[in-house]
Amino acid sequence: MLLNILKSKTAVAANIQIVRIFTRLREKLLTDKDLLIKLDQIENQLNKHDSKIELLFNYLSKLIEKEEKPRNQIGYKPESEE
Repeated sequence: MLLNILKSKTAVAANIQIVRIFTRLREKLLTDKDLLIKLDQIENQLNKHDSKIELLFNYLSKLIEKEEKPRNQIGYKPESEE
């Protein structure tokens, strides 16, 4: 619009700069969008891993807390022990 109103070299140069800035801005937003998508994917993977690790620790704590029952001995027993 500036170029339509003013026809000087300064107006043309300013218009070119404005177009370049908007082009860079668009490229930057597209690049950032890709980065945000990648970060979101990584975050989702980490959340899945966190839940699996938590489940694993729950199973381990159950195994640790489980009371051990006395085992029946197996094998040969002499008659004097029976």
